[in-house]
Amino acid sequence: MSISALQKSTIVRTKKAGTGAFFRTAEVVAPRLAGRVARDLWFTVPPGPAAGELPEGGEPFEVTSRGTTVRGHVWGSGPVVYLVHGWGGRGSQMSAFVEPLVEAGHQVVLFDGPSHGDSDPGRNGPTRTHGMELGQALDEVFARFGPAHAVIAHSLGTIATYLTLRFGWLSTERLVLVAPMVEAESLFDFFQSALGFGPRTRRAFDQQVLEFVGLPVSEFDARVQAAHADVDDVPTLIVHDRKDPQTPYGDAVSLLDALPDARLITTTGLGHRRILSDPDVVSQVVDFIAPDAEVRQLSDASAGHVVDEAPAPRLARLVRLHDTVA
Repeated sequence: MSISALQKSTIVRTKKAGTGAFFRTAEVVAPRLAGRVARDLWFTVPPGPAAGELPEGGEPFEVTSRGTTVRGHVWGSGPVVYLVHGWGGRGSQMSAFVEPLVEAGHQVVLFDGPSHGDSDPGRNGPTRTHGMELGQALDEVFARFGPAHAVIAHSLGTIATYLTLRFGWLSTERLVLVAPMVEAESLFDFFQSALGFGPRTRRAFDQQVLEFVGLPVSEFDARVQAAHADVDDVPTLIVHDRKDPQTPYGDAVSLLDALPDARLITTTGLGHRRILSDPDVVSQVVDFIAPDAEVRQLSDASAGHVVDEAPAPRLARLVRLHDTVA
C-alpha cells in the first residue's frame, strides 16, 4: 500500500525512538492511550513545500474559519474557480492554473488550509489538522467569493471538497480531481502494520479519529462522500499518473466508476506533484472548465499521456457542514 514519503519517514523515526515497544505494551495495558498517540502521529502535518512564486496581479485576502485565519489570493473576474491543495501542500503549488484560467475569463481563488502555508494554525495547533477542517476552510472561502463554476482539488483536497459539497454551502458546475486521495482506510491499515499496534489499539484509534474529525474511518472515502453529495449533474474530470507513488492509480479508476458523469486523463511519469504544473495537463483542465469545452486528446508532445472517458451511475444528497459537525 502506498503512503507518502513524509509519512513513511515519520514512521521510521518513531520506530527508531522505541514507539514499537510502546505500542506493544500499550496494546495490553492502555489501548486508548495508544490510540490517541497513533491518532496524533497520523494527523501531524508534514513539512510543506517552500512558498512558490504566485502570478502577478493577485489580491491577497483573509477569511476566518472556526477561529482560524485562512489566507489566500484571488485573480481576475468572471465565473469563479477554486483551487484546493492537498495534505502537506499549499495553494501556490496550483498556481500554474491561474493565468490560463484568468485568460479564459475566470476569477481564480487559491488559499492555504489551516496549519498549512501562510494560514494560521487550526483548532488543534500548528502541526495538526484534517480533511474536515480543510473542507470547512473551503466553505468559508466559498462564502466570501460566491458560487463556483469549478473546483480543482489535489490529493486530500478531493475528500475535503466532497465533504464541503455534502455538508456545506458549496456547489459547483464542474469538478476536477488531480491525483485524488480516494480513501484512507487502507492507509490506516498500512500505518497500523508499520507501527505494529494490535486490534485493541486500532479500535481505539478508529474511535479517536471519529472524535477528532467528526467522521468514522469508513467515511474518509471520496466514493462514500460522493454518494451523499449533490454531484449527480456535475461533470467531473479526474487526472492521475499511472505511477503516482502516493495515491494509487487504481483508486482513481474506482472513483471514476463511482461518479455520475466522469472522465479520466491518465498520465505517465508526472508523479504526484509535477502533474499540477504540466502544460498539457493544465491545458486539458482549462479546456474542460471553459464553458462548452470538451476534453481533447493530449498533444503528441506529451508521449504516454492518454485520455480515457467513461460515464458512471447517479448518486446525490446535500447538508450543511457547520450545522452537522461541531
